[in-house]
Amino acid sequence: MRDISKLLIRTDKTLREVIRLIDSGDKGAALVVDERRRLLFVITDGDMRRAMLHGMGLETTIEQWAQQKGERGNRNPLTMPLGSSPEELLKLMRLHSLRHIPLVDPQGRVQELALLEEFLPEQPKLSAVVMAGGFGQRLRPLTDKLPKPMLPIGDKPLMEHIVGQLREAGIRQMVITTHYKADAIVDHFGDGEKFGVRIGYLKEDKPLGTAGALGLMESPTATQLVINGDVLTQVNFKSMLAFHRESQAVMTVGVREFDFQVPYGVVETQGVYIQRLNEKPVRKFLINAGIYLLEPAVYRHIGRDQKLDMTELINRLVKDGLKVASFPISEYWLDIGDPGSYQRAQDGPAQGK
Repeated sequence: MRDISKLLIRTDKTLREVIRLIDSGDKGAALVVDERRRLLFVITDGDMRRAMLHGMGLETTIEQWAQQKGERGNRNPLTMPLGSSPEELLKLMRLHSLRHIPLVDPQGRVQELALLEEFLPEQPKLSAVVMAGGFGQRLRPLTDKLPKPMLPIGDKPLMEHIVGQLREAGIRQMVITTHYKADAIVDHFGDGEKFGVRIGYLKEDKPLGTAGALGLMESPTATQLVINGDVLTQVNFKSMLAFHRESQAVMTVGVREFDFQVPYGVVETQGVYIQRLNEKPVRKFLINAGIYLLEPAVYRHIGRDQKLDMTELINRLVKDGLKVASFPISEYWLDIGDPGSYQRAQDGPAQGK
């Protein structure tokens, strides 16, 4: 029997603690139990991401979260008796579109967690595209001799951290798009063998924007991860893929909360009369984090050898009525676009790994 003790959590814990438990447990879910180990809720990684999109803070407790949510899994989790057959479990998962079903003993104490992935044929392996063709102009003079993805972070280039993270996530096949000082990237990584992956290259003869290089590729046959070559992150790609599939989206965009404090008192008026004065309020926005999951259908919207930015591609998909999901990233994330962020990267979690 699988040890699920690391998946158990109590209602007084915070959403931040739930996310840590889900990441460490690597099953995509946490099981909320009472003092007698009786199951109360099932919380998935997707539940946590949706809570963030709804503005719920990470210091919110599980109990507070459950009171504000009305989803089936919060108050009445679907369970099966311990010893249920794989056929019964798979049928129920498909009927209710579930990825997890807790197995409980006659006293309602959770003893096991059945996972959909264990009952299905192996899914096609996720491949990746690393976009590394930019000039890195804001980082000059550092990028006068090296392309931005090859700037050192700790004892190895920035993009080596990215390649290593993709490998650890089980992604072995990747393509790197290049333009500015492409030889520095190709000479370092070669075919990828010494890094435990297989790497191909697409060289842009002219700058094609943040999405245009995808038009040089054959359309993939399965979901593909696209990541900017100047992003350091500890996001769980497996969780992002599960969220993408649950959302039934053709594209999922990793997003990051960005807080901006207005440096002045903001006046709210009705006509000529002041209704309220907010002193230096903080405004919250979701920004594009440079990490994407794309279905093959997206490639029909990308022209061949034509300049195209991701912003334009996303707007094009939305205009055509296709689903584009947002996946909030709470994990470490840093876009290395200027000297300040480059210095922060030297002290961040990726340094030395």
